[in-house]
Parts: sequence; structure tokens; C-alpha cells
Amino acid sequence: MSDPTFAELVAAREYDDTPAVIFEGRSWSWREAVTEARRRVALVWPHRPAAGEPWHIGLFLENTAEHVFWWLAAALDGATAVGLNPTRRGPDLQRDITFTDCRIVVVDSARRPLLPETGLPLVEVDAVGYDSGLAALPPAATGTPTSSDLLSLVFTSGTTSAPKAVICTQGRMGRIAGQQVERRGLTAADTFYVVMPLFHSNAVMAGLAPAVATGATLVVRRRFSASNWLSDVRKHGVTFFNYVGKPLNYILATPERPDDAENPLRIAFGNEASERDIARFAERFGCTVIDSFGSSEGEIQIVRTPDTPSGALGRSLQPGVVVLDPETLQECPPAAFDEQGRLTNGDVAIGEIVNRDGAALFEGYWRNPEAEQQRLRHGWTWSGDLAYRDEAGFFYFAGRTGDWLRVDGENLAAAPIERLLLRYPGFGGVAVVATPDPAVGDQVLAVVELSEPFDPEGFRTFLDAQPDLGTKWAPAFIKVTEELPRTPSNKVIKRQVDRGLASPLGVWERHGSTYRLREAPPR
Repeated sequence: MSDPTFAELVAAREYDDTPAVIFEGRSWSWREAVTEARRRVALVWPHRPAAGEPWHIGLFLENTAEHVFWWLAAALDGATAVGLNPTRRGPDLQRDITFTDCRIVVVDSARRPLLPETGLPLVEVDAVGYDSGLAALPPAATGTPTSSDLLSLVFTSGTTSAPKAVICTQGRMGRIAGQQVERRGLTAADTFYVVMPLFHSNAVMAGLAPAVATGATLVVRRRFSASNWLSDVRKHGVTFFNYVGKPLNYILATPERPDDAENPLRIAFGNEASERDIARFAERFGCTVIDSFGSSEGEIQIVRTPDTPSGALGRSLQPGVVVLDPETLQECPPAAFDEQGRLTNGDVAIGEIVNRDGAALFEGYWRNPEAEQQRLRHGWTWSGDLAYRDEAGFFYFAGRTGDWLRVDGENLAAAPIERLLLRYPGFGGVAVVATPDPAVGDQVLAVVELSEPFDPEGFRTFLDAQPDLGTKWAPAFIKVTEELPRTPSNKVIKRQVDRGLASPLGVWERHGSTYRLREAPPR
């Protein structure tokens, strides 16, 4: 039997009276949630295009119950939910709306001032008369979307290049929901805590989709709050929490209490947490942290297993996922390490993560044939992510394809240096980028968020104690910034990191074995 479509999973909840959505003191059963979705279908029915034309609904909403209902409405109606990113402003946001052929935009009062004039019909969900107007509408009957019907367009994070709109079909979302349920042992008794933005794939694929598949409860929070996280988990009986980027780090920064582990949380599932935060979070809150690596496009998945070595991402469950040299198209040789655990053959071991069986899984980008050709080369899918693998097949992330530095004639990947620097207790965030060497090539610039005042001698002692510190890895400059540029899902936007050697908060320069504060640094 084929996997159910996401619309079929939603429709299966139509007569389910168990709790579905909890938001700011209100709750809805699944029966009520599906009815709310069908009323929203009826509301926008007059704006449906002619048969065969794109029926795309732009969702420009905070994390609210409304956002969930509109997602369910799009699924049931065979429409396409377009997740609009609030960090995109002015012409960029207008371009996203026009480019994805939105017919209508659903917006709330918090996002309305950010919305450019598009000329499109707007549904303002907290306008006067919206609720009463919906209540007067009979729930619409809907068709039967097929597996190949387009369910969503989710923009990539755009951390190193302009965002692309990733296609996700009804069939793929249904399959993802089933995989999450099976792999995590999820049931209707679980309660999901959805605080990551619902325009992002993590919130939809790791939170909303498996909750729909199981009939579990979704606790939706308007925005993430580290200080309120534990009280919310206890209050609502949260068992599953999905995250991207730094939420674990932010929660760990809250005052520790002896009863922190007394909570119902079973699983924290996400990606891009540091190894230190994964271990500390699991111990402090008494749960399992599953930090995985995957692409929004869906063809590359790497999962952490109990035997995953320190610093590694994990193994891939897909036999076609390998590390390839983009020039020779051959697999890179396994990584070699010295007795201190330092990578000794990075020039040949580091390559791009590729799935040689991934072409059938990649559903494409909306109207972006150039990006599709870049992704699909030689019949394989190329991730744009650098990595190396050890003899046992464990993957180690090495950054994006643009994250190379050439220091003293040696090619270095940024991600291993960032991983090492994040061990330093005083750094809350790190971005390693290249700054020009006055002679030739690059020098290592570490742009850091501080969690305590920078201690140059303490940092030097820390570096001396790291057995796997590469001979070229010690930063030539430590630049302190108030905040690294991040996406709403807390990924560092490397292309926006300021690479100048000046900061009102201080720039420290390496002199031999010490670091000294630069005076009047030039831009």
C-alpha cells in the first residue's frame, strides 16, 4: 500500500474528539480543528483560480492556532501553503510572494506592517468580524488531493545564498509523518511543543505532521522563550520538543534547579545543536536528545546513533549518501587522524555530501531550473554541504561549499574549527570566516558571541589543552559581536557575518602565544 497523503491524515482526524491544539489558554479538539480548517477553505473559495492554475496561499503569520488551521485548510483543499519569512522585508518579501504565484495572503496584525503592497487579496485573521464571519460559514467539502499534488513551498534558510522555494508534495509530507512516528515511537498520548516558526520545515515536518498522523496534541507558542520553556513543558505535559539551532543552548543558560529533570519530556528532536549542549541538555532534563542532519529537500538524512564518535554527525541510513570529490566524482578517502584526533588529510578527505540515489527523492525548486541543475548533477543530488567520513562510515560536518579558508597554503573547512571553539565556555556562538592575509591567502577570523568577558590568557590555555587543535586552526583574530546574524530558526547566516576587523566590543589579535586587544583597528 502507498503512503497516505497529508490530506488523508488530516481528514482521518475529522471525528476525533481528543485534544488537538492548545494556544494561549484556548484548546480545540481534532474534530473542531478540522471544522475550523474547512471553514477557512470556504472563506477563500471565491479566490480559487481556474483548473490547472497554481492555487497558492501565502501564510504570513506568527505561531498561532490560526497558522495551524490554515495549514490544515491548505492540505484538505489541495492548495499550496507558501511559508513567508518575516526576516525578508520590502522588495525581497514582495519578490517571494510574486515569485511563488500567491493568489492570496493570510496575515495577522503583528506581521501586517511588514507586508508590502502586493495588490493581492488579504485575509486579516484578527480583523474585526473575522471570527464571526467564519462562524457563519458552513464547513466546505473538499476534494481528494493526490500524492503528487503540491502541498507546500518552504524557502531554504538562505544562509549562504538567496533562498530557494523547496517543493513538498502531499505524498512526501504523508511519508515524512509516518517515518517520524515510526522512528520516534510516537503515539496519540504524546504532546508536541511547537515553538519553532511554522514557515520553516522543522516545525511542520517534525511537529505538525507527526501530531496529525497520531492524533496527538500540539501546544503552540507564539514565539520561543527559554525562561518559560520548562514551565510550559510541565504545565502541558509536553513529551516531544522540536528545535533548530540554539534553543537548547538558550534553555541551558537559564538558572539550573535541582528538580529540572522532573518533567514529562521524552524527546528533544532537531539539528545543529552543539555536542556539548546535547549532552548537557539530556542530563539536566532527563530526556533523549536526537540531533540529526538533513536537507529541506529531503534526499539526505544522517542520524546520530549511540555509538557516534565525539564531533560526528552520525551515519546515513541511505546507502547512496557518500562524500564525493566534485572534480573527480570519486568518493573521498576516509579521514585519517593523528594520535591527538586531528584530521591529517583534510585536503583529500573533505568533499561534498552527495546522494547517488537521491534524484528520485528530490521534488525540485519552484521555478528555479538553474538551482535544480546545480542540485542534480550527473544524476545525483548534491547537498552543498562539506563533510568527511571516518573508516567506520561516520560523517563529520565541514561547512558549506563556500566555507573554505586557505591558510598558509592549506585548505581548511570552517565547521570543524567552529565545533572546537564552541567548547570554550565563554563563547555562546561562533562563526569562523576568512579575512585576507596581508601576504597571501586567508587568516582565521572567529566572530563570537560572549557569555562572559573575554579572558585572553584563559582562552590561550583552553587552546593549548585541545589535543585535536589543527596547526592552522588557532584564530588570528577574535572579534566580539553582540549578536551573530541568524535566521528565525537560529541558523547563523554566514553571508551576513561582518568580516571587518573592527568592533565596538573588541577585536583581539594573536601575537605568538597570546592575544592582545587591537588599537584603532582599520575597517
